[in-house]
Amino acid sequence: MASGKKALVATLMAASVAGLPCAPFSRAHADDYSDLLDILRAKGSLTRHEYDLLLVKHQRHTAEAANAARMQAQVQRPARVASLTPGHHVGGHAGAASAATSSYEPGIRFVSSDDESTSRAERAASKAEASARSAQAAVDMLNSADVVHVAKYVPGKGLTFKAGPVDINLSGFINGFYTYNSPAGGSPVAGGVSGGSSGFDSSSVRNGLLPAGLALKLSTTQEGIDMSAVMGMYPGIDNAKNGAFNANTGGSPVGLGTPGIDFRQIYVTFGNSRIGTFKVGRDLALFGSDAIMNDATLLSVGAPGSNASPGNTSLGRIGVGYVYADWIPQISYATPKYKGLQGKIGVFQPLDEFNYADGGTATPHLSSVSTQHASPMVQGQVTYDGTVGAVQAHIWASFLIQHQQALYSETLSADSHKGAMVEAGDVGAKLTYGPFEGVGYYYRGSGLGTTALFFDGVAANGRKRTSEGYYVQAAYHATKKFKLVGSYGVSNLYQAPGENSPTLVRRNQSIIGAGYYQLTDWLNIVGEYAHTSSDAHGPNSESDNTASAGVILVF
Repeated sequence: MASGKKALVATLMAASVAGLPCAPFSRAHADDYSDLLDILRAKGSLTRHEYDLLLVKHQRHTAEAANAARMQAQVQRPARVASLTPGHHVGGHAGAASAATSSYEPGIRFVSSDDESTSRAERAASKAEASARSAQAAVDMLNSADVVHVAKYVPGKGLTFKAGPVDINLSGFINGFYTYNSPAGGSPVAGGVSGGSSGFDSSSVRNGLLPAGLALKLSTTQEGIDMSAVMGMYPGIDNAKNGAFNANTGGSPVGLGTPGIDFRQIYVTFGNSRIGTFKVGRDLALFGSDAIMNDATLLSVGAPGSNASPGNTSLGRIGVGYVYADWIPQISYATPKYKGLQGKIGVFQPLDEFNYADGGTATPHLSSVSTQHASPMVQGQVTYDGTVGAVQAHIWASFLIQHQQALYSETLSADSHKGAMVEAGDVGAKLTYGPFEGVGYYYRGSGLGTTALFFDGVAANGRKRTSEGYYVQAAYHATKKFKLVGSYGVSNLYQAPGENSPTLVRRNQSIIGAGYYQLTDWLNIVGEYAHTSSDAHGPNSESDNTASAGVILVF
């Protein structure tokens, strides 16, 4: 390198340290020069080429100086110089001796200023170390159990907070609809879901098939076991009225009323992906669960049920395509998923046979009732999720078994110890292809009843009634935000052997069309039309038409 270039580099180096003098190279300070080059390179005062050149020279000179030191008995300390100008040295012969001793080429000098440069370097290093400690402390604080983190929000999945080892998830929904029901006339049908024989139009501001909901879920892992605790509260917006169905009983549109709280979800889970998951508490049962979870009216009204005095929910397709799965106390187990396949089985709180056709009267005339249970209800389910080409498939099948004891009715004495083994099964599938979705579902039961579990499942003579039903549903996403849905469903209840009940419901059915517009990630606007009809085993029948419009917010 020419001496002019060396002078320029030396001047740049001096400017980079803001004019601070540095000690000339000696073996005691062998690393100072390298550190200085690193600082100047980091500050942009040296190009990469200049940095590499000076570093190579420094390494060569270090080696030469070390060899010279071994050959000299005494190390000569260089005289201080007053300038960095090439060839200008203070002390004449001492400067030459310094150059010879240090093995540096003439013109490159670093002036010692006692310990000032070392002190400043140490202070800079201390500040850097303190800054690193502060950064690490901030990281440690963020990772500590004392700080609550917020997971990335996913629309519809709620808000998740992490407090130490515990994930806290809050999710829910709120909906409200204006619903206008117009009866088309007819005669009452015992156990029917249509209100067409009422003779009066009705307006309501009400919930749809879903009430409002707020669910709290706490999740953690301890000793390799994943566990969670879930509590779900589901209030309605209309006044509640005490009755057989608690918060789901028809409402009471009278002043000073208050809504009911349906605390239907209370359970714990524990397990992992290797052994499966156990559930203990109250949650949605297995039989019929996929039928309602894939029903489009879950986000709308469907068949309104009682519209003049609405309760917590409407019917949707309950009783007009499937039997309500219900939220039942249970001890259940779900296997790990294997290639999209999963099995579930559990024991459930047994439910009574209920005389819905007679309005739940104490002296059942059309259907038998029961209140004794020596064994639990058993339910099981198998599901499969997979993809075939561009088609996504969700397929399921489930079963239910329960023994009903001590059946009685107006014509059947409880002393007869009449019993019945209720059996039911279902199968369904949901297929998605591009903007199209299709759902098909079928169920059949013996003693199962219709609309809800064990409603009118056993005749007054103690014999089981057969029931079956189905629904088909098609959806088309016209745009990313707008979806059109149409569905048709039927629930049939057949008379038991030896029975003659002409007023008993034979068929409930409905045709539903709806449009859903997703205004935001949270808010959906819904418009819907439903035609519902009920037919008896005799000549009675009734039907009604319902129009609903409203919103549902899901977070």
